[in-house]
Amino acid sequence: MSKFAIARQLAGKRLITNDGEEIGKLVDAIINEVSGKMESLVVEPNPDNLTARKMKKEDGMLLVPYNSVMAVSDHVIIDKKGI
Repeated sequence: MSKFAIARQLAGKRLITNDGEEIGKLVDAIINEVSGKMESLVVEPNPDNLTARKMKKEDGMLLVPYNSVMAVSDHVIIDKKGI
């Protein structure tokens, strides 16, 4: 099943794990220039979340693999095992 959303609708959405933890806020996405597929989400981490503090950061931002995205609606739901 594909996950479709207009890119500008994604900006600012909160990333929530499938067990309810708020990881942070979506600020950008990394797109493969050759395939056109989304590879990662660039996330401003939630400083109050222990999981977010443990994740690898690049210039203060989290990189969440797109294949961990389970659903997109009011929030972006990600599989905690995929991060």
